[in-house]
Amino acid sequence: MDPEAIQASGDPVEVLRQKGGDYTDNFPVVPNEITNWLDEQRAVTESVSLANLSHHMTALRVTGPDAADLLRDLSVNSFENYDVGRAKQLVMCNPNGHIIGDGPMLRLDDEEYYSAGMLSANWVRYNLETGDYDATVETEPRTSAHEGDPENFVFQVQGPNARPVLEGVTDADLDSIPFYHFETIDLAGVETIALGHGMSTEFGFEFIGPFEHADQVRDAIVEAGEEHDLKQLGSKAYHTLSVKLGWVPPGVPPIYDVDEMSDYREWLDADSREATYSIDGSFVADDISAYYMDPFELGYGKLISFDHDFVGREALEGMAGDPDRTLVSLAWNEDDVIDVYASLFRAGETKKFMDLPRIGWGRANYDEVLIDGERVGLSHSRSYEYDAGTVISLCSLDTEHAEPGTEVTLIWGEDDSPNPKVERHEQCEITATVGDVPYSADRRKGE
Repeated sequence: MDPEAIQASGDPVEVLRQKGGDYTDNFPVVPNEITNWLDEQRAVTESVSLANLSHHMTALRVTGPDAADLLRDLSVNSFENYDVGRAKQLVMCNPNGHIIGDGPMLRLDDEEYYSAGMLSANWVRYNLETGDYDATVETEPRTSAHEGDPENFVFQVQGPNARPVLEGVTDADLDSIPFYHFETIDLAGVETIALGHGMSTEFGFEFIGPFEHADQVRDAIVEAGEEHDLKQLGSKAYHTLSVKLGWVPPGVPPIYDVDEMSDYREWLDADSREATYSIDGSFVADDISAYYMDPFELGYGKLISFDHDFVGREALEGMAGDPDRTLVSLAWNEDDVIDVYASLFRAGETKKFMDLPRIGWGRANYDEVLIDGERVGLSHSRSYEYDAGTVISLCSLDTEHAEPGTEVTLIWGEDDSPNPKVERHEQCEITATVGDVPYSADRRKGE
């Protein structure tokens, strides 16, 4: 169903709640597990991991004299101090200040920008086609949506043992490349971009290079990692990394019931990311706008700069002085989580099953978070984390309750879910404790 048909249904919330499937379906080519998800997850914090991100993301390349103008007009970020060799996490919003998408964008040359994974790629392409820019926008969808191999491989190597592994495949001084900067290096005999970035809190790098050399580079990294207990990550383990890191996918595309987005909604294809979205969780609202997210509640307030005009600026200026919510982590009470599983082995109605490690059928998770019976936030992106010893989620929480150590109640389970993937169950309460974001110490900057 295309976005315009979802809008025309009169109940976008119900349509998006009916959708959903195994989250690993969004991660083509790479298997769910290469060894087993638990050992793979443990390797990220205990030894070293290799993640293959070549196939599940939409790549975006913007070139031409007006490339910077196009991206600046759509991004909340300042474009000052954005020289060739730097990357920025670009965040793009609709006119109401709700996030359409984000992703790391590398400035490859004076008139060339490249992202191996940009959630707002369609929005950039739409604005190029409907605007007046002397630029070219090229997008490459995930592998399952086009024929042939991708243009580039994208590998991430992270963990306590990342340095000795990488020393075995390159002579480059990776420690001289600052966080969110990049250089072109020789990696296992292949000219490769080394970006100081990753999807875990551990030290490491993202490597981008010609896909025809992917096997050569991967095999060299695996061989160098044999003595350092390297594990390749399957989709199950990889999907848990963003939770501890503190990155939340920007939720329901803010295109429904927004007059200014009607043309974009009509422009989108039926197989676009926006058209295939789905939601799950205990939070159910009549108004689809209740599911939209702004940069402040996703922890992006520090990236917003009012030194230029951009889509959504006026709305964000109104929020900036006193944001309603901010991003925190939640550690779920272990006994309450265990009780969910225990319900399978005793008489009576069962609780909603938690399939580990990443928990949920929808592309976006929305669970109610309460204090004294009143809603104070929404929990997203649930995942079991071995080193935490429990389930962790990320939460858009009212700022007055965001102090680490605050105890909240999360409602687990869905009342009368229309999704056939959700079994019959009874809702329950899970106690959770507010924590920092990232949940673990961030070692990516070499600190």
